[in-house]
This record gives sequence, structure tokens and C-alpha cells, in this order.
Amino acid sequence: MGAVHLSTAELNPQLHALMAANLVWDNHGCMPLRPDDETFLPQLKRYHDSGVDLVSINVGFDAVPPDQTLRVAEYFRRWVLARPESYVLVGSVADIEIARRSRRLGVLFDIEGGSALDGRLDRVGKFYDLGVRWMLIAYNRNNLLGGGCSDEDSGLTAFGRQVIDEMARVGMVVCCSHTGFRTTMDVMEHSKNPVIFSHSNPLGLWRHRRNINDEAIKACAATGGVVGINGIGLFLGANDSRTETIVRHIDYVVQLVGPEFVGIGLDYVFDQQELADFLAANPKTFPPAEYGNGLPALVTPEQIPQIAQQLLALGYGEDALRAILGGNHLRLARKVWH
Repeated sequence: MGAVHLSTAELNPQLHALMAANLVWDNHGCMPLRPDDETFLPQLKRYHDSGVDLVSINVGFDAVPPDQTLRVAEYFRRWVLARPESYVLVGSVADIEIARRSRRLGVLFDIEGGSALDGRLDRVGKFYDLGVRWMLIAYNRNNLLGGGCSDEDSGLTAFGRQVIDEMARVGMVVCCSHTGFRTTMDVMEHSKNPVIFSHSNPLGLWRHRRNINDEAIKACAATGGVVGINGIGLFLGANDSRTETIVRHIDYVVQLVGPEFVGIGLDYVFDQQELADFLAANPKTFPPAEYGNGLPALVTPEQIPQIAQQLLALGYGEDALRAILGGNHLRLARKVWH
């Protein structure tokens, strides 16, 4: 099922004012993981045109070599810094306000899985210095840190505990999207800081191994963390990327733990051919029975205003909407980033 976009004229004037006055933060988007390829990077503008103030962009995941993730992070950093008229590389909470005041898009980075560390604890600080502000533990499969959601999860490892402590020391947020349930609960118990699901949807609404159960959602909220709802059609429903469907997922988690623990992490993939290639080349990471043989439908950045409008129509007040659109992620940044 494809997405239906409303025209700007159909948006609620209250919504325009609310989005203009408050931070809008998409905590996960995917650009091509190729250093020195800027074919798609100019499309970051789509976030800004959709009313987004701040976006976190993936620089690597466990299925790519660690050194490639390092090179991609270095390249993305150079690319953003070379365009100060349009972008702000966000390294601090103060940079977020600078980006908003100057009407530029704030950009930070994330890593999907601890394999990028290559077993080296010092790489946590290296990636933080490059602009990475959150990293998840494992991506579907087990790694040196812990278990993935598509694997036999043996729990958080001793090295995983060291990594979490080092992330807390440098100011990086811990994420459990794509991570196995046992490891997730170990992380929630061990971490001294709030833990997030950057881009995960409730299992109680749609059965998929990538989705998270109510116990994990409640554990995340108990740490003070945020569940970012993603826009992957396979995790929302029967490959369903309609705005009303992602809104149902947002509302489910809000009803479970409250609006102060919910955010947005669309996981929008710009180079869909690269996505298709990754799916085909990594059947163990992306089992065809669960991920299909074609491209998944995706909720787009352009749907974020419609998401907000539908939440307003459901009776969400301005305080709740302000929190979901970006305030909750900002609260974590203030607490965890250095």
C-alpha cells in the first residue's frame, strides 16, 4: 500500500505554527554507504523542505566492513561541513538551536551495530568525534557486543558492557533496535543512561521479528529512553506505508508508556537500489521469508507533517505533539551528550 501525501494547502494552520515554533527531529535516515559518492546527499534538503530541523544519518551497519563505516563517517562529515549555508553538523545541544535559528538543517550521524568498532573500545570516541551520537548494539545477527533479533540471542557480552560504559563516558546514546530481546533487557539493566529504540515498531500491533514487545517498550521508558517509530512498510503491516498506519504505531506506544517516550525514526532509504542489493547479498541478515523479494514500501520525510496532523486529529495536545516530534530526543541529548 503506497503513501498518499496531502498538499500543503490541506494542512492545519495550527500544525504549521506548531512545527515552526518547535524542534522536529527524525532520528534515523539512510544515505548510500559509499565514501566519496554524493549522488544522493543533496536530497537531505527533502528533510528541511518537509519541516524537519534535525536528522540523524546512518554511516554504517554490521553487514559492511568496519573501515568502510569509518570512511563513510569521515566523508559525510566533510560533505556537511563544506556546505555551511545549508547545513549544521550537530555535535552539541547548542548546535541544534543554531541550526533552527539560522533555518538550516542540523545533521548528526548514527551507526547500526557495534561491529563498526572492530573489537576496539577506542573507536567509540573516534566515531563520537566524527559526529556519531547513537549506536545500536547488534544488527539482526549476533556480534561481539551481543545478540541480534534474527539470531540465537545469548545476551550482552562482557565487551558489550565495556562498550556501553565507554559510550556513556564519551556521551553517545545506546540503541537496541535490531537487537535481540535478551540482549536488550541486559542493556536496559546495565546502562546508566537512557536507552533508545531509534527505529522500532510495536510487536503488539504487527508481528515481525524486527518489532519489539511491550516488555521491551516499557523497559526502554523506565530508563527514560525513547522509542522511535519507523516507516518501513514490512514492520508497519502488509508492506503498508500509509500515514494512518504509522500513526497507529505511534499511538500504540503512547497508550502503553506515554507521549514523553515516543519519537520518530523513519529509516527512510534514499538509494533504494543499494537497499535491494544489500537485501539480496545478505540473506542471513535479511531472511527472504521475512523481508520479501522486492523493495519494501517506505514512509517518506514528506509525510512527517501529515503524521503530525493526524495525531492532532486524534486529539493529541500541543505538549504531546511537541514531545513526539523532537522534544523527547532533545531531552536525551541534554542528558547524554557531552
